[in-house]
Amino acid sequence: MGIRERLSGNEAVSYAIKQINPDVMPAFPITPSTEIPQFVSTYISNGEIDTEFIPVESEHSAMSAAIGASAAGCRVLTATSSCGMALMWEELYVAASNRLPIALALVNRALSGPININCDHSDSMGARDTGWIQIYAENNQEAYDNFVQAYRIAEHKDVRLPIMICQDGFITSHAVENIELLEDDKVKAFVGEYNPEQYLLNPKMPMAVGPYATSPFYMESKMNQNEAMKNAKQVILDVANDFAKISGRQYGFFEEYKLEDADYAIVMIGSAAGTTKEAIDALRTQGKKVGLLKLRVFRPFPGEEIAKALAHTKAVAILDRSEGFRAGGGPLSAEIKEHLYDIGASTKAVSYIYGLGGRDYTTVEATDVFNQLEEMIEQGKTIPQYQYIGLRK
Repeated sequence: MGIRERLSGNEAVSYAIKQINPDVMPAFPITPSTEIPQFVSTYISNGEIDTEFIPVESEHSAMSAAIGASAAGCRVLTATSSCGMALMWEELYVAASNRLPIALALVNRALSGPININCDHSDSMGARDTGWIQIYAENNQEAYDNFVQAYRIAEHKDVRLPIMICQDGFITSHAVENIELLEDDKVKAFVGEYNPEQYLLNPKMPMAVGPYATSPFYMESKMNQNEAMKNAKQVILDVANDFAKISGRQYGFFEEYKLEDADYAIVMIGSAAGTTKEAIDALRTQGKKVGLLKLRVFRPFPGEEIAKALAHTKAVAILDRSEGFRAGGGPLSAEIKEHLYDIGASTKAVSYIYGLGGRDYTTVEATDVFNQLEEMIEQGKTIPQYQYIGLRK
């Protein structure tokens, strides 16, 4: 049995960082992730950990410093949100292409403009093709558990890629929940020591990091990154199984909530999954066969596994908390529809956008989505195949 605590999501992630005691943390504060470097710097000041904290002048500098420290052979992390992520953009690609297992605690927040400090997934979804692993949390417990697993995934010899551990800004980052923490010694044993095979400060093996890649080499580099991302799928599952042994909490690519016999399903990421579960419970009492697929791992994208989990349903609503600006839905919608098509599923998929800039998403709206799917299939009613939830009239 672990240690019961009442913590916010930011506190939970910071506590995981304290237990891991990484070597270096460069950071620049930005709402709503500011508390993470704040808590970590307090742990350092109190002598609880010996992480080297580097205060920098921008988020671009934070990721640049993280890249340098990781290339030198250190276990490294940083934290950011929204426009901070955008300022790191150039360096995100550098970190991934250099195969540096940096951990990024990302507290999701809408990107400007217009200026907004509340939650949506436009920051991480905008970075979906930078080559980083992305894992998302519904609640504070999952945010903690995901970060404990992060380095085991990123540092694996078959992966060696940077990883984003994402949680919803303010919704989980600042709200306090009861969670269960692992004992320090269990976390330290689980994560282990970082012993990179190659690093800049190893005099016995000189190496270059980030050299200029001419045309005959660049594509091979990208293919190697892609192979590492494919390898990450099995590593994520293996690490999750090992984590279950010490915590009793099992994770995978996604959670299936009353999905096994569902005729109609919603697919979504993050904290709003809890709202959808409440709606499902109520509809089940009315005899409605509805369910949820809550995606945890977005990169590498478990497309075939998702499609097979949904293939028995009559219709599925894919809810994105970021706009894809393709005039047809968000990034999650596009990728799931592709894989449903690939396996020849007869499931009808409808795209929805919700929760942008922190807009509320309610059980009433979740119920309405399920009703729309049922009316489309059972009554032949025409519904918009791409629509926003909760727009003001």
